[in-house]
Formats: sequence, C-alpha cells, structure tokens
Amino acid sequence: MTKLEIPTMAELAAKGEAPDILFWVGCAGSFDERAQRITRDICKILQHVGLKYAILGTEENCTGDPAKRAGNEFLFQMQATMNIQILDGYEIKNIVTACPHCFNTLKNEYPDLGGHYEVIHHTQLIQQLIDEGKLKAEGGESFKGRRITYHDPCYLGRGNGVYEAPRKALESLDAQLVEMKRCRSNGLCCGAGGGQMFKEPEKGKKDVNIERIEEALETQPEVIAAACPFCMTMLRDGIKIKEKEQEVQVLDIAEITARANGLT
Repeated sequence: MTKLEIPTMAELAAKGEAPDILFWVGCAGSFDERAQRITRDICKILQHVGLKYAILGTEENCTGDPAKRAGNEFLFQMQATMNIQILDGYEIKNIVTACPHCFNTLKNEYPDLGGHYEVIHHTQLIQQLIDEGKLKAEGGESFKGRRITYHDPCYLGRGNGVYEAPRKALESLDAQLVEMKRCRSNGLCCGAGGGQMFKEPEKGKKDVNIERIEEALETQPEVIAAACPFCMTMLRDGIKIKEKEQEVQVLDIAEITARANGLT
C-alpha cells in the first residue's frame, strides 16, 4: 500500500488547485478512535481510484446535527452558517460524507441557510466506483460465502431512501447477505440518533441497541455491516454485552471494501 496522502483544502488552494470532491470527515471520524479507522479506509479508497479529494482539516466544524436534534436551533444555525462560509469560500460543489447525520444535514438542511451542494454518502460513492469498474474486490481479504447482515442507519435509509447502494457494495463481494426481520423502510434505530448518543436512555424494558443486536444475531452473521459511526458504537456495545466479540465482527462498508481490495 502506498503512503496515504490526505490534502487539506487550504493546501490545495495555496497551489491554485481544486478537488473533485470534498471529504467531510465529521466529528466521529475525526475524534473517535474506532471511527478514525473508517476515515482512513475511505481515504485509501479515494486515493486508490485516483479521485482528487481534500478535507477541511481544522477548518471543519460540527455540522450542527446533534445541537439541532437536541433542540438547540440557535447553536445549529451558528455552526451551519460558519461551515457554509468556509465551504463557499473554497467554492465547494461536491461533498462525500462518512456519516448519515452529516449527510442528511448538509444535503437537506443547509440549503435553507444558503448552502447548496451535491452531497453523497460514502456507500453511494463506493457503489458508483464498483459500477465503473474502479473497485473490483481483488487482491485482498475474501468475503465469498460469508454471512453478512446490514443495519440500515435511520438518516441514510428512512431519512433519505438510500437502501440499495450499501447492499450492492456487499453483493459485489459474493458474500451471503442475510436480512434482519426489520430492515429497509421498516428498519429499527440503533438507539443513538436524535441526540440519544449523548445521554442516558429513558427507562424501559430493554435498551434499543440490545433489541437491535438480538435481531442481528438471529441471522447468525459472521459480519454485521454498518454505514454510520453512531450505529457502529451502538452495535459494538451490543456485541460486547452479548459476549460475541470473538464470533461476530462489526465493520463499516468502507472497511469491508478496503479489505476486499487489498488496501488495508
């Protein structure tokens, strides 16, 4: 694997260059140790296919999604306005995100504040690259015949209707895709969205992530595929509680793709 080069927008602008696409890393992808591995694998994929990309680096601020979901509209608008000024200053047109929350906010809520961009999720980009023959699942780890179940993130699936891209990315591996009983438009939340990630759950019979991980384990998977850093945290916590860490892996679709293409 060649050395990973991750340019910032400031570095490209200083050279008078512009990227094909801006990779919006997000808070989890920047600061959470587990999500950082997903960030690196997305960068490896972008570099591998020769797509000219950049990140904002220290100029990237939270999109404001957690503040908005928690009811602090004022803080959301402050964060969003700051980001829009930076994005427009660099004349950004195309953005790829690793987080469905960032994806949803940039795509659907920034236009109300004057921020208009073409925004795609990394699973959509991976599917496009597979369709174009740029990612071929060769030279790396084989997932042929392995049982994989995919968990639909709320803001990607029901929120934006993105169901096929992540599944097609998995199907290209010749894996055995097994669906949970609640999937696609009937998918069950992992328990972290809407600001729930940052607070203790309300009292009830069972934590949502335990309910979800039990559904996932019913499919007898070798891999649970995720496409959201919030979901990743909740699913991994569920696996730990069920003491299945040795038998079941929780991997992001970007990680699975990078492994299959020998990029890790």
